[in-house]
Amino acid sequence: MMIIFSFVPSSNMGSMFRSEEVCLAQLFLQSSSAYACVSELGERGLVEFRDLNPHVNAFQRRYVGEVRRCEDMEKTFTFLAQEVRKAGLSLTRPEDNLPAPQSREALQIQEESETLAQELREVSHNREALLSRLQEMQEHIQVLQEGQHFTGQLQAPMGSPFRQRAFSEREPLLDPSMAQRIDLRINFVAGVIHPWRVSSFERLLWRACRGYLVAHFTEMPEPVINPTTGESVTCVIFIISYWGEQIGQKIRKIASCFHCHMYPYADDEAERGETLRRLRTQIEDLTTVLGQTEQYLDQVLQKVLMLLPAWQVRIQKMKAIYFILNQCSFNITDKCLIGEVWCPVHDLPAVQQALREGSRLSGSTVESFVHRISSTENPPTLIRTNKFTAGFQNIVDAYGVASYQEVNPAPYTIITFPFLFAVMFGDVGHGLLMFLFALWMVLLENSPGMKKVENEIWQMFFEGRYLILLMGAFSIYTGFIYNECFSRATTIFPSAWSIAAMANQSGWSLEYITENPVLILVPNVTGVFNGPYPFGIDPIWSLAVNHLTFLNSFKMKMSVILGIVHMSFGVFLGIFNYVHFKQRYKILLVFLPEIIFLLALFGYLIILVFYKWLVFDASTSRFAPSILIHFIDMFLFTENADNIPLYKHQTAVQTVLVVVALASVPVLLLGTPLYLWCQHSRRKASQSQREPSSSEERQFLLNSGPGRSVNVAEDDVERAQHKQEPEFEFSEVFMHQAIHTIEYCLGCVSNTASYLRLWALSLAHARWNSRTNSMQVLGIGSTRSRSLPASGTKRKSKAFLFREQMYCICPQEPVGKVNWLMLHFLTRATVPCFFLSASCASCPTRWYDSIL
Repeated sequence: MMIIFSFVPSSNMGSMFRSEEVCLAQLFLQSSSAYACVSELGERGLVEFRDLNPHVNAFQRRYVGEVRRCEDMEKTFTFLAQEVRKAGLSLTRPEDNLPAPQSREALQIQEESETLAQELREVSHNREALLSRLQEMQEHIQVLQEGQHFTGQLQAPMGSPFRQRAFSEREPLLDPSMAQRIDLRINFVAGVIHPWRVSSFERLLWRACRGYLVAHFTEMPEPVINPTTGESVTCVIFIISYWGEQIGQKIRKIASCFHCHMYPYADDEAERGETLRRLRTQIEDLTTVLGQTEQYLDQVLQKVLMLLPAWQVRIQKMKAIYFILNQCSFNITDKCLIGEVWCPVHDLPAVQQALREGSRLSGSTVESFVHRISSTENPPTLIRTNKFTAGFQNIVDAYGVASYQEVNPAPYTIITFPFLFAVMFGDVGHGLLMFLFALWMVLLENSPGMKKVENEIWQMFFEGRYLILLMGAFSIYTGFIYNECFSRATTIFPSAWSIAAMANQSGWSLEYITENPVLILVPNVTGVFNGPYPFGIDPIWSLAVNHLTFLNSFKMKMSVILGIVHMSFGVFLGIFNYVHFKQRYKILLVFLPEIIFLLALFGYLIILVFYKWLVFDASTSRFAPSILIHFIDMFLFTENADNIPLYKHQTAVQTVLVVVALASVPVLLLGTPLYLWCQHSRRKASQSQREPSSSEERQFLLNSGPGRSVNVAEDDVERAQHKQEPEFEFSEVFMHQAIHTIEYCLGCVSNTASYLRLWALSLAHARWNSRTNSMQVLGIGSTRSRSLPASGTKRKSKAFLFREQMYCICPQEPVGKVNWLMLHFLTRATVPCFFLSASCASCPTRWYDSIL
């Protein structure tokens, strides 16, 4: 298992066209300087560490105590961060590159963080207690105030004459003359209940007390915020009058079961008034104390905001350092730690310099050093990127990371991805908007405000700013070719078609023009067509009825040509891999069958397209045959009498091409397995006499080699021998090649059809633009029919045009271009040179990814 360690990715560019050369090296770290040396390596992001203790439990490693202490501090940091977020504040990551703390600094951070956490717990607990007490007092006051409308005045002079009462909703519930009779004394239970429990509470009270009560429910005038959950709830006040102590006990038990907040409710009016005055005084004092508590809490939170981000980064680095040190092997004799790392050969001096700097900072008298060793393992892939190439490299890595020293397709993706996007999104105006938006992000990329935005959608746009910039630039270029600017044709050069010449030659009269809404320009007529347009499509086509028909033919053929050229380019790139890995036999057994199959079928289709364009002109275009029918007849080995041939002996040539293409499939399928089988048999016969057999020879292998790995044992030697001479399985090699052959042959067909998405989505963009234009024209016409001035109508139409283009077309089109992302990935199945190990279950990991 390989664990990657790096704080900051290297900023050096390195090789973009092929992954860098990486070697295996040993680090000899003195115990006193190991922490500082690993910290220096992590800050520079130079190496990837290997785990030399794969069979040791995580709880039995040397620095498990330090790792646990870091985890304890991270738990404290998590509590502090939660309190900060609960207060509505946000943490900002420090801009400076903070170093990993030393042991004394870590102890100080631990003490200060625990002190802050304890203060925050106490202050938060006190604040919650005060808020809870304040809420109870406010609820008690509202209960007492609402009770005045329910119970009324209970005191009356003795001996007052009895009179008949007229009951109404505003009259008191009790007759004041009956208040002095002890046998008719009525008691009260008052409180607050959640509104969801009111109906169940009332129903249970009626059943349990058999109706010997009078209950009054009313909503509180203001909602109450629960201090624990933060939920705002409009609770319900209830006042229940009853007679008898047993019924009172039942009511209190039921209210307790429903989690009601019950408050004392006196029978005497004077006593209730005194309670109200006392509660108001206590609320004033409590509000003062609560304000001081919140002020102190704000001071503690501000201190946390100032210290916590730096603590988090430094302790994360400290934990990562001890995590790496646990992967090293401890040499008791030499009292040093030995680690194994993958390192770029070019960066070995920088690694030695980092070790020297770490030894100096730790005050160690003995320097740590690095030693390069040989290895039979396949190193990880290292492709350095910068802020421009990172976005394109991420697109490639999303499909799969290239194997070690393979050709990197990212430099070519820098051109192909934005260009093929622009084929579908060709519009000068829309491309200009994208270009200006991306240019604004590029010019302000170093602004702190741009980097601190935490919105995920904005971060996605900002990380791909250079990709959007090129997409916009290429869209402007293809927009000039399509001659579209905000879906309108532009007349940069004079049109090559002459309507006046057609009218003069054909004798069009005013009546003929009036009676025929559609007029045909015949290019065979002298002076009507004066040659091709200097650049792009002639603007007169935007006025033609058969505009989309013309674009259909043009864009469909263009899409197929671009797709086949793109796939052929990928196949040719495979030659560089075969030469680099010294697999020259694949040039004959893999490259030639692949390119013959691709060009004999689909390359021939491109030749037919160009041949038809060159041979047939305006005068003979009506006799031009259909290329699609010829291509279908090519696979069926038939002729179509209604579709004349393009050239002599066309049927014979097409038959030969199909036979050659089909003959290349068995070569692609069986060539590589048979060659490897012959090579293995020959090598096995020549090496049968050179294997070590005696124990002395095996011991010599174990002890020899000054550069051997520190964790080499006898089992490792056996595994290394098996790795150097892998067991050849013809069935596995044949199955792998069969899968590759099927994928390639089917991919050539399916990906050629997939490239028609360029045509389909480009036409969808054009159709959407034309539909928007028609809506704008209708809107302008309806506006002009009203009594508005022409100038105001013109301004409104321009505003409508800009709003439609900005809010309708521009946001929707890039979403539709996700299809091109899929197309770019699917096409790579036809490009085996990109990923020689594409059939593996996992891809090599990029060496500078951080474990943080």
